[in-house]
Amino acid sequence: MPYKFTFDLSRISRFFFSEISKASYQKGVHRKVGKSVQNMIKKFKIQEATGLNLSDAVVLLQDMIDMHSKNLMERERFEQAKKRVLFLPHCSRKHMESHCKASFDPSIPSYICAHCSPDCLVNKAVFLAEKKGYEVYILPGGSCVPKIVKTRGYEGVVGVACGEETRLSGELLGGMGVAGQAVPLIKNGCANTIFNIETLASIL
Repeated sequence: MPYKFTFDLSRISRFFFSEISKASYQKGVHRKVGKSVQNMIKKFKIQEATGLNLSDAVVLLQDMIDMHSKNLMERERFEQAKKRVLFLPHCSRKHMESHCKASFDPSIPSYICAHCSPDCLVNKAVFLAEKKGYEVYILPGGSCVPKIVKTRGYEGVVGVACGEETRLSGELLGGMGVAGQAVPLIKNGCANTIFNIETLASIL
């Protein structure tokens, strides 16, 4: 969890995420989104809904806009990639203790989903991705991503993470010539993190 603050946008209006996408497109056109961020914070009462101070709210929204903007720029290259992979955060599992039947392979390192809970976000994501031919890793952290990508020869990567983590991973993958797409967490933390499964499905 690279951010020094926690956030939960899961109860924010869906229209907010449309505004994020719109601002991302505008950034790609003229890169002036500072005012848009401030307006969104006020319009959707982000500080009141999340408890974040203004500077943390600005960082969070700016990172989300950057993430969407980079997705737009990388999309064409990503669609041409033949071998693709999905990286999921293990903290999005429904259960973090023994109720989760996923096994852990320390040699990767990755959890292997046992599909034990139909309403588990990770289970749903694994099902979606494997159906589309992706290989899937459920990771305890993002530091092992470059090694896995290099070892397995992936050309396209989809990663689910917070904005700061996807930025760091994106810089490393960009240097390796790998096309990436990111799905933002809308609730972070050490457990029960949330991402939007429809967003993931559209990116996959």
